[in-house]
Amino acid sequence: MEHVELFFKSVFVDNMVFAYFLGMCSYLAVSKKVSTAVGLGAAVIFVLTVTVPLNWLLDQYILQEGALSWLGAEFADYDLSFLSFILFIATIATMVQLVEIVVERFSPSLYNSLGIFLPLIAVNCAILGGSLFMQSREIESFGLALNYGFSSGIGWFLAILAIAAIREKIRYSNVPAPLRGLGITFIITGLMAIGFMSFGGMLTGGDDAAEGNEGGTAQVETVSEKTSKELAQNETQEVSEITPQ
Repeated sequence: MEHVELFFKSVFVDNMVFAYFLGMCSYLAVSKKVSTAVGLGAAVIFVLTVTVPLNWLLDQYILQEGALSWLGAEFADYDLSFLSFILFIATIATMVQLVEIVVERFSPSLYNSLGIFLPLIAVNCAILGGSLFMQSREIESFGLALNYGFSSGIGWFLAILAIAAIREKIRYSNVPAPLRGLGITFIITGLMAIGFMSFGGMLTGGDDAAEGNEGGTAQVETVSEKTSKELAQNETQEVSEITPQ
């Protein structure tokens, strides 16, 4: 259940584009055609799926304070957390180079269409953001880190695929001249972000309702107890008045 909740929360509630607006440079530049958006989205999924769990291992066994205790007691006091950015980016750059080599080898047309934005995945803030969010949220296990990386990539893929499909359609629409290009793209992105915000109630609405019901029940019980005490006091007063002195 924890994996399912993390997956849907990463895809819909904490979407890298619509919740945090990360990776917007590639999102805006490569979303003119669905075919290129699919290629870049798949590359982002792969890089996030690989780098987030790898960086989780680095964080757990090298970077955190006391993480080097497995090397011996003399290393237990070492804190290498200041190296997080350097090692995370090095891991991401290595995986991006691997993706670039594979895409160039097996799909030269996609490689040419993506252009400079394929190697720029290495500095895509959505990729680095996945590893930093993993670290700040203190994800507990390697499996959850793998799930988080994959689901975050799926969320970014859905975002760029959706905007690419819309941009292909509105190309033939009568858009006002001042809004053509990036103007209407930003407006559509904002509207989709508002729509994705509504998914937050899927994971929190039930808990809030349960808490509300518990609070309402407690209030009813308090009122009932108070009413009972008042009735008992009134009956005592009536009995005392009727009893002859």
